[in-house]
Amino acid sequence: MIAPVIIEGAGWDDPDVRRLTADQQTEIRARYGGKEEPGRPPTAADVSVVLVARGDDGAAVGCGALRELGDGAAEVKRMYVVPAARGRGVSKAVLAGLETAARDRGWTTLRLETGPLQPEAAGLYAGAGYREIGPFGAYLDDPDATGSLFFEKAVGAG
Repeated sequence: MIAPVIIEGAGWDDPDVRRLTADQQTEIRARYGGKEEPGRPPTAADVSVVLVARGDDGAAVGCGALRELGDGAAEVKRMYVVPAARGRGVSKAVLAGLETAARDRGWTTLRLETGPLQPEAAGLYAGAGYREIGPFGAYLDDPDATGSLFFEKAVGAG
């Protein structure tokens, strides 16, 4: 069941986005024994789209972002839903919003990296029509990306 959430645009430096992305990184480091994420961390300078999911009370319960990769592609970054809101379809709503934002910008492909200790993330992406691919972009020569899972989805004609 998809929870009634409002998906809205935000800036990378928005206080809610900063809190959510910090919580996401804390959770990821805990799952991977303190290991840093592979690839190049997103910044305000290279993130083109940031979405926040808000519950009925206006509280930020999830987020996601897109970083342009070039050639009509973008990378999904910082998908996160607060633990209390999980299992209610918030991540599906954020991902759908990101796909719409990509199409609105003429991007035709979304790619992403996730880890093997995040089966719920892999399940979300596979269930949304993403297919597994090999490493791309900054992950190609990153030894920290060994073991990562990579996904891609065609989101529409540019």
